[in-house]
Amino acid sequence: MLSNYIPVLIFLVVAIVMGLAMLSAGRLLGPNRPDKEKLSPYECGFEAFEDSRMKFDVRYYLVAILFIIFDLEIAFLFPWAVALDEIGIFGFVAMMIFLAVLVVGFIYEWMKGALEWE
Repeated sequence: MLSNYIPVLIFLVVAIVMGLAMLSAGRLLGPNRPDKEKLSPYECGFEAFEDSRMKFDVRYYLVAILFIIFDLEIAFLFPWAVALDEIGIFGFVAMMIFLAVLVVGFIYEWMKGALEWE
């Protein structure tokens, strides 16, 4: 019974060894020339600050959330397009409702000025 798991175990061992080998090769063979810019922290497009209570603009996060929402729309379109023959008219109508809701949300955000960067 345990002999059924031997190929999985071999696969895991080979994957771990290959991963460690590639990471080690990159560490040993890759250039390592640190400077001030490379070692400085980067936080969301603005300079790092000392005080954690300092106010900052939340537009970065708003744009990120909007990107995720509309990126998910595209992620759902690919499997739908592939399976359109199998799901028929019901799948088509369901996707059109889904897209309509997202378009309404996009228009709302556009009218509210969430996409403006001023």
